[in-house]
Amino acid sequence: MKKNTHPTRREFIRGTALMTAGIASGTLIHNAQATQYQNPDNLYLIGPQEGYSPRVGTLLSTMTMMRAWVVHTVKELSTEQLDYQIDDKSNSIGAMLLHLAATERYYQLNTFDEMDWGTWSDEIKKEWDVPMNLGENGRKEIKGNPIDFYIGKLDEVRETTKKEFAKRDDDWLMKSEPFFGNQPTNNHCKWFHVCEHESNHNGQMKFIKSRLPA
Repeated sequence: MKKNTHPTRREFIRGTALMTAGIASGTLIHNAQATQYQNPDNLYLIGPQEGYSPRVGTLLSTMTMMRAWVVHTVKELSTEQLDYQIDDKSNSIGAMLLHLAATERYYQLNTFDEMDWGTWSDEIKKEWDVPMNLGENGRKEIKGNPIDFYIGKLDEVRETTKKEFAKRDDDWLMKSEPFFGNQPTNNHCKWFHVCEHESNHNGQMKFIKSRLPA
């Protein structure tokens, strides 16, 4: 006689309880890890963040570390130092800080609002196009601001990124479309670019800082 392969009610309840316990344990472990990485003292531990999907949270922790390095570079600079230009073709540190905020703002519009690049409103362009593009207009217009102004702009934009990241999962991060040079590009790549872009300009800001007049 063929053995009954269907679980009994007792076996089903026992199996369900074990599975639930396993999921709960995994969740507890993940939450414990996320809490560990969330600790501001653990800046150099890249990993999941509480309130975010694993990959999104790990990306955010990378961006948080990079932002801390940028702020460390510039936080003690005076307005005059922030406005300093090595020559008439260079960007000031202040202009580059606002450029970083503009870059993040535009990637928000592209990835969160799914807008094609440059199709945002004239009101948004009026606020962000000059710092985004820099050049001669940036050298003329971005000056006279204290460090709190620039850090405030960076924080304001980052808060939006954090709120929007919390609404999205790892599948969203992997979503791709033609972008850089019309190549398949996923949201993870775009937001990694926002992070490495800060690294690039942090190096430039360190160089300018080392050349500031005594």
